[in-house]
Amino acid sequence: MAPSLTTTVQETINGEGKPIKLKAAFSDEVHKESKYAAYLPVYDTTTTFPRTELFEVRDRGHDADPAKPNLLPKDSSSVKATKLTPRIGTEITGQQLSQLDDAQKNELALLIAERGVVVFRDQDFKDIGPEKQKAFGEYFGRLHVHPVGAHVKDHIEFHSIYLGKDNLYRLGRSTSKLTTTGYHSDVSYEHQPPAITMLTLVQVPETGGDTGWTSQVAAYDRLSEPFKVFLEGLRAEHDGFRQAENARRDGHFVRREPVKSYHPIVRVHPVTKQKALFVQPGFTRRIIGLKDEESDAILKILYKHIASSQDIQARVKWDDRTVALWDNRVTAHTAISDYDVEGEGLRQGFRITTLGEVPEGVNGLKSEWDDKGPENERAAGLF
Repeated sequence: MAPSLTTTVQETINGEGKPIKLKAAFSDEVHKESKYAAYLPVYDTTTTFPRTELFEVRDRGHDADPAKPNLLPKDSSSVKATKLTPRIGTEITGQQLSQLDDAQKNELALLIAERGVVVFRDQDFKDIGPEKQKAFGEYFGRLHVHPVGAHVKDHIEFHSIYLGKDNLYRLGRSTSKLTTTGYHSDVSYEHQPPAITMLTLVQVPETGGDTGWTSQVAAYDRLSEPFKVFLEGLRAEHDGFRQAENARRDGHFVRREPVKSYHPIVRVHPVTKQKALFVQPGFTRRIIGLKDEESDAILKILYKHIASSQDIQARVKWDDRTVALWDNRVTAHTAISDYDVEGEGLRQGFRITTLGEVPEGVNGLKSEWDDKGPENERAAGLF
C-alpha cells in the first residue's frame, strides 16, 4: 500500500483553546502557492470523541413543497435542472448554494432524496469560508466527525479529500487490485448512518477523477418479487472495527472507538418512503440469521448487481466550481482514480456529512446493535 507522506507534527490550539498535536499529510513544497492550502489533510492526534449518542432527526425534506417552486422556479430563464440519467442524478445551473434561503434548502433536501445526487455547477461555495460552509451543512443535520480520516485544520467535521503525488494514501490497497472503484455508502456502520453528504473540490486533474453514483432504489426495484420479500425481513452486520484496525496499522489516529450495527438490508427513506438496498462490500460483513455460505452468496449477488448495473448509475465529471450533494440512504458512490496521480494529477476537496435517523426497514424493522467492544466480540465469536 502506498504510504501517506507526513511532513510535520505541529503543536497548536484547537477551537476550544486546548493544546493538540496535528500531523500534516502533505508536502509544503507542493502547495506553497495554493490558495486552498487551509483545506489540505491533517490528523489531530490528540482529540478523542465518545461514541455517538442517539438523537432525534427531522429530515428537512419533510418541510419542502413537493413542486419545488423556490428552488426550481418554472418561470426562470436562468435556473435550469437537467436529469443526469433517467433513474439517478440531477444537475442544476443558475442557483448558488451559498445564497439559498430556508425554503430552497428544504426543497433541495427533498430533491436529493428523490434523485439520489444533485450536482451544482459554477458555484462560489469553496470561497465562502469554512464557517459559512459548516453552517450550510448544519442546516440539514448534525455533522459527522470521521473516526479515522484526515480532516481540515481547525474544522474536524470537514473530511479532507486529497490525492496527489505527495500523499497517495487514498489509493489504499487498490494498487493490488484490478480497479480502484468500490461502490459504498459512507461509514454505514454508524448506529445513525449519514444522510446527506456534500462534496466540494477545489483542485481537480485536467481529466479523470470523476465520481460514480448508483441508485440503491433502482437496484432494489430490479429484484424479483420473491427475492424482495425475502430480503425485507433481514438485517446485515455493518462493522467499523476493521477500518479502525487498518488505520492503527497504518499509523493513523483513531479518534472515536468503532461500533457495529445490524441494519435492515432494505431500508425505507423517511420522506419519500422509497425502498432501497443498504449493503456494501466495504463495511457489510454478513447477513444475520443465515449460514455463512448463504450469506456470502446473497451478498455477492447484491454487490455485483449494485456495481455493474450501468443503467441505474450516473458519472459526474468535476471542475473546481462544482458541488455534489447526495443521499447516502438511497445511493452508493465510488471515486474513480484514473488519472496520473504521480504525474500532474491532483484532486483536492472537502466533504461535509450529516447524520441521519436510525435506519428503518419494511414493516417497522429497525436497526439493532449491542455495542460490545472488540475483545468481547472476539470472545463471542462475532469478530
